[in-house]
Amino acid sequence: MNKLYIGNVSAEASEEDLESVFKQWKIPHSGPFLVKTGYAFVDCPDEKAAMKAIDVLSGKVELHGKVLEVEHSVPKRQRSCKLQIRNIPPHMQWEVLDGMLAQYGAVESCEQVNTDTETAVVNVRYAVREHARLAMEKLNGSMMENYALKVSYIPDETAASEGPPSGGRRGFNARGPPRAGSPGLGARPKVQSDIPLRVLVPTQFVGAIIGKEGATIRNITKQTHSKIDIHRKENAGAAEKPITIHSTPDGCSNACRTIMDIMQKEAVDTKFIEEIPLKILAHNNFVGRLIGKEGRNLKKIEQDTGTKITISPLQDLTLYNPERTITIKGSIEACSRAEEEVMKKIRESYESDMAAMNLQSNLIPGLNLNALGLFPSGAPGMGPSMANVPPPGAHGGCSYGQGQPESETVHLFIPALAVGAIIGKQGQHIKQLSHFAGASIKIAPAEGMDAKQRMVIIVGPPEAQFKAQCRIFGKLKEENFFGPKEEVKLEAHIKVPSFAAGRVIGKGGKTVNELQNLTCAEVVVPRDQTPDENDQVIVKISGHFFACQLAQRKIQEILAQVRRQQHQQQQPKPPSGGQPLTPRRK
Repeated sequence: MNKLYIGNVSAEASEEDLESVFKQWKIPHSGPFLVKTGYAFVDCPDEKAAMKAIDVLSGKVELHGKVLEVEHSVPKRQRSCKLQIRNIPPHMQWEVLDGMLAQYGAVESCEQVNTDTETAVVNVRYAVREHARLAMEKLNGSMMENYALKVSYIPDETAASEGPPSGGRRGFNARGPPRAGSPGLGARPKVQSDIPLRVLVPTQFVGAIIGKEGATIRNITKQTHSKIDIHRKENAGAAEKPITIHSTPDGCSNACRTIMDIMQKEAVDTKFIEEIPLKILAHNNFVGRLIGKEGRNLKKIEQDTGTKITISPLQDLTLYNPERTITIKGSIEACSRAEEEVMKKIRESYESDMAAMNLQSNLIPGLNLNALGLFPSGAPGMGPSMANVPPPGAHGGCSYGQGQPESETVHLFIPALAVGAIIGKQGQHIKQLSHFAGASIKIAPAEGMDAKQRMVIIVGPPEAQFKAQCRIFGKLKEENFFGPKEEVKLEAHIKVPSFAAGRVIGKGGKTVNELQNLTCAEVVVPRDQTPDENDQVIVKISGHFFACQLAQRKIQEILAQVRRQQHQQQQPKPPSGGQPLTPRRK
């Protein structure tokens, strides 16, 4: 990876000119310059020299009136899945970078490259060639915190031995995932877990964790094969600082155990007598499932590990801080075992939500999940958020590719007591929500004095439905209409033509059963319904947000199929004995 390509070379430039440029900037090279028309090649003695040439010269140094472009020389056959991203903002957090990269496909590995520059450099390997190409296309030159990212291919040695991709095997390679399962789910990264372990540590122990000139933290990362970010500058003056650990589940647990040991030793050395509990930060969306029905999951973890576990109240959450603090008290051994169990539950919840979201994004063409604000700080690594939706009007119109999607009507049932929270003071919240989602949102009159539920009528295309319903689910959780041990589960009704109800149910209930298994939502088509004036009947869907959304999309997919078949049947048939026109052969 030490051969360089030098582009935008003036026709007047000679080998001696390029040599003098490298000499001026003290960049060693191990062979002569091979100068062609408009470009040149040169070998560097090592990767460090090659990186220095790219950082110092590319886009910055002029030769005969032309600004040189310098990057790794990569043979066409090796331009596959590996990219190098340069000029990354120096204070960028790993989870933000991981989230940015994951927008374009499954990332197998992401490794930092040591350079002398202020900005960061990473080598990234995507699971699929097409995802690498898309990331290169979208990220190269894009601005991030006033830094223009520079993206180029680096040699992918595995690509050369695979031969050119063809047919259905495009992008499949020896290191990739098995092809079984849904194509929409993408590959899971092999090296590090999708969701990092985040812990809070007392500020007075941060120095001991870092060690003299960073020796201790480097040792931890090396031994546990992890990446560790200590957010020292966050919350200046705070008694605790967050630490983010990126690794495999085992790597995260080992790093956490080592950090606990260091804090315990430092406490003894400094005569710190207070108990040091383990504090894990987890996104609020996962906490309900961690606690379990009537607190059963949490109680079991406490009993199995001999620890005492408490979780910070919902009132501590804000739009900008959607994390809850899970405090674990016990011996270091017990806390370590509890961490493994807690994070196992959180990762399971995350994977369940990501699977639903990935399927969702395939079912709504053009849907940009990041633009919906479902991730804190735009970082998928931290899990989906229903509380963290961007302010109204933060995003422009929706892009769906060819043609405008049809508008849909959904009736969502909310607790009657929650109507005020959804409407907001002088109707401000419902107006803002309607503007943000791009949907018409109205609350139907109560059906009686004692009605315990009210119907919210949402009219808009698929992405508008997703945004509006997401925010309503989130608002109910924020306003404590559901307890800390409960997930928000609501009932939604959609109307379908009476002749299509049988397609939703399927032969012997097969389709509706498959729908329920796939989406984890309860789907019911009540029997003996009398169709309304538009010859439509109701399908009832109950479940948490992602389950409810996925079921709605699948049902709309079935209806679209029915409409297409109807349309084809209504097309006039060609006259008897006639043949459809075909292009005349030349």
